[in-house]
Amino acid sequence: MNKRFLQNVRFAPANSSFPLSLNDFFHLKSKAFLVHKLSESTDLFLTSSLQSSILKLGFASDNFTVNRLINSYVKLRETNTARKLFDEMPEPNVVSWTSVISGFNDTGQPQTALSVFQQMHEDRSVAPNEFTYASVFKACSALAESRIGKSIHARLEMSGRRSNVVVSSSLLDMYGKCNDVETARRVFDSMIWCGRNVVSWTSMITAYAQNARGHDAIQLFKTFNADTLTLDRPNQFMLASVISACSSLGRLQWGKVAHGVVTHGGYETNHVVATSLLDMYAKCGSLSCAEKIFLRICCHSVISYTSMIMAKAKHGLGEAALQLFDEMVAKRIRPNYVTLLGVLHACSHSGLVNEGLGYLNSMVEKHGVVPDPRHYTCVVDMLGRFGRVDEAYALAKTVEVGAEQGALLWGALLSAGRLHGRVDIVGEASKRLIQSNQQVTSAYVALSNAYAVAGGWEDSESLRLEMRRGGNVKERACSWIEIKDLVYAFHAGDLSCDESGEVVRFMKDLEKRMKERGHRGSSSMITASSSVFVDVDEEAKEEIVSLHCERLALAFGLIHLPAGSTIRIMNNLRMCRDCHEAFKLISEIVEREIVVRDVNRFHCFKDGSCTCRDFW
Repeated sequence: MNKRFLQNVRFAPANSSFPLSLNDFFHLKSKAFLVHKLSESTDLFLTSSLQSSILKLGFASDNFTVNRLINSYVKLRETNTARKLFDEMPEPNVVSWTSVISGFNDTGQPQTALSVFQQMHEDRSVAPNEFTYASVFKACSALAESRIGKSIHARLEMSGRRSNVVVSSSLLDMYGKCNDVETARRVFDSMIWCGRNVVSWTSMITAYAQNARGHDAIQLFKTFNADTLTLDRPNQFMLASVISACSSLGRLQWGKVAHGVVTHGGYETNHVVATSLLDMYAKCGSLSCAEKIFLRICCHSVISYTSMIMAKAKHGLGEAALQLFDEMVAKRIRPNYVTLLGVLHACSHSGLVNEGLGYLNSMVEKHGVVPDPRHYTCVVDMLGRFGRVDEAYALAKTVEVGAEQGALLWGALLSAGRLHGRVDIVGEASKRLIQSNQQVTSAYVALSNAYAVAGGWEDSESLRLEMRRGGNVKERACSWIEIKDLVYAFHAGDLSCDESGEVVRFMKDLEKRMKERGHRGSSSMITASSSVFVDVDEEAKEEIVSLHCERLALAFGLIHLPAGSTIRIMNNLRMCRDCHEAFKLISEIVEREIVVRDVNRFHCFKDGSCTCRDFW
């Protein structure tokens, strides 16, 4: 065994400065000194030299000393050497097993960590402790492996170690990262008996935020702040998750509250928190606040620049986004694939087609980023928006994609065909989506409308019947607006709210003032490409459009928000052209800024115009 132990020793080159002083050699016979030096070591040659001393002094069979040696190699990310030492131990104890499992976790080898744990389980000579279980659940989290995680959870319950807060927090985090939020919540609720700490609260809030349950994340954050039994304060990870939840929901007021907590806790200079705040303000339609956060960041990274580029792109400020990109490159901050995606989005939403094609063709040469289907989808969308539908179609046919990304690619082409009245493109894109069982409802509706516009009423009705038989129901349009910490949601044609009468009267008054300024309403917006009001009389068209959910939300906001304040509306679908034209005129009439976030981008209406410049 000693011969093999010696094989792992690495000796320093003759011309290197030896890591041990003469005084150190005087103390080398002390086991305590060796252990102390191993715990301090940040140098591979020092650790190798100490390993040689351990062998010469006869400590190679001492588990305590060898465990410290393994830990030293693990810290230096020398997991293979650590594993060899572990394999040579005649009777490794729980610290030995846990050190190796943790080492593989820390070096991005969670599958190997699980294999070592399985070996430990089969060996049966040593029982896992709390730290072993915590390390194993971390490996399951990294792999999003809930099946194995559940089996290990069962072993944990039988071991009687579940009451440990570190283990329970790791278990909670594992279920959250495996998207099993309900089980994560049950684990969190059970921790009331062993005590929750800021880590467990953060894990549960993060699980909600990352699984599209932003409301639950915010409510739990409120509960945490109101808990008088805990002395813990929010940390940067909790705040970043809460801010992310506010972003996904478009909850600007709660985002501002979280920003206040950030300031109070002194986390404004934390890069992760600052970038989360930037993203939140941008996604909630407050670009000016996002820019202020960006300018306060002392040391920019690719993440902060990418977030700001994407924000400007979504707000239709393509030229500004490209200027930021040039500034980033000039500072020698290397862009990644997400940054280039933001650049292409900027070109797509601002009509900068030639610039966008230039960036696509130079990605590899200039930035070392190979275009993937997401980049090509963005370019297909860009070409389609600009009317170069045939080029978009030709490009789409060359891209190899899976079902999920294919839905985005052909969905973009579907939108282009619908926008420019290309029934043939709509038909081809719809058929591809239906065959791949992706975005089926949207494809059926678009294809049905395309047939109707072309006069193919029988084909249109046949598709509608097939759609109903298949149980495909079109997503209902919904808009929501935040007023005094409350969110009010509106659906198209739904006047069930308590103040519906006042809302309708206000809308009729607005429509009257719009007509006085020459607005012709829906009749002026019906083109071969819209196909929204096929076979609907003019009076019905006006009635339908006036009850669009974004208009209901706007009227409610104008009634309840203070004069001069910005109206911010979130929409789950693409804004229709008629509402877009109406909002431009309304912003001039009421002298208010109106910001609408639809499924694709932001529209900022002010003084009769929109930042998208009618290109979306």
